[in-house]
Amino acid sequence: MEEHKKRIIKAIAYIDNNLDADLSLEKMAGIAMYSSFHFHRIFKLITGETLQNYIIRKKTEKSAFYLAVKKDIELKELYLDLGFSNHSVFSKTFKKYYGISPTAFRNSAPETFHKILQIQSKNGQMDTVFSQYICSIENLLNCTKMNLKIEVKELPEMNLAAVMSLGIANVEPSYNILIDWAKKKKLFPRENVKMMSVYHDSFKVTPPDKVRIHACMLLDKNLEKQEGLVFPETIHAGKFIVGSGEVTLHDFEKCWVSLFLWMNEHHYSIRKAFPFEIYHTNFREHPEGKMIVDFCIPVH
Repeated sequence: MEEHKKRIIKAIAYIDNNLDADLSLEKMAGIAMYSSFHFHRIFKLITGETLQNYIIRKKTEKSAFYLAVKKDIELKELYLDLGFSNHSVFSKTFKKYYGISPTAFRNSAPETFHKILQIQSKNGQMDTVFSQYICSIENLLNCTKMNLKIEVKELPEMNLAAVMSLGIANVEPSYNILIDWAKKKKLFPRENVKMMSVYHDSFKVTPPDKVRIHACMLLDKNLEKQEGLVFPETIHAGKFIVGSGEVTLHDFEKCWVSLFLWMNEHHYSIRKAFPFEIYHTNFREHPEGKMIVDFCIPVH
């Protein structure tokens, strides 16, 4: 099963980086080195959904994320960049998934920072409900000022060892796999080791059981090739909004929402890269469960 997961991880990474490219069953099976028949079955076994459903979901969720955080992006630029053939196909797909048009979503989501909840309706269909976040915008801004030191800075390239997690429940097991690997390589424990989480999906647009998070460790040099379920990942140098503070696990969502709100208030725009967290201390070693964290958003 580990070998199957390794190949599917490769396919998923390709999909994520090439949403506008040929993502046919035959193409993806070739990348994962399976026959089309076996790839289809194994992909569904590991991810819980078919290749086609996964690709459509990723495209739609990615479009929702950028609609929420990039006010200046044109709809045509967005849907062509994500591989939708035309506006009609994009709008129909988006509305089927979120229940409203892309334009209505853009007008509702970013300014008020509503949290998207998908609930089961009486007829068995998924309805999208917008419920206001627990804090008002004013409180979120105050929360930011109190708990996070926010800076815009240039960060260097970071070479990571990563383990993919599909679903929030699988994050801790992914870290266990990473740490076991690091112990064998004598990379853990060591002084000033930095663990990180890279978010390849947003909880605002992706269900918690499908969100993709990479459990990562910062390395001194690049990992040359995939080793079992551990694979190399690079965060390229660039400009980031960095919110730093001592927080508990329960504060994480509020911190992220606050940071994205700060980004909009200061007229920054997110780059097409992934937000991440850097952990400087371990919450398990603090009597109140606190940890020092950097919350990082790539911007230009």
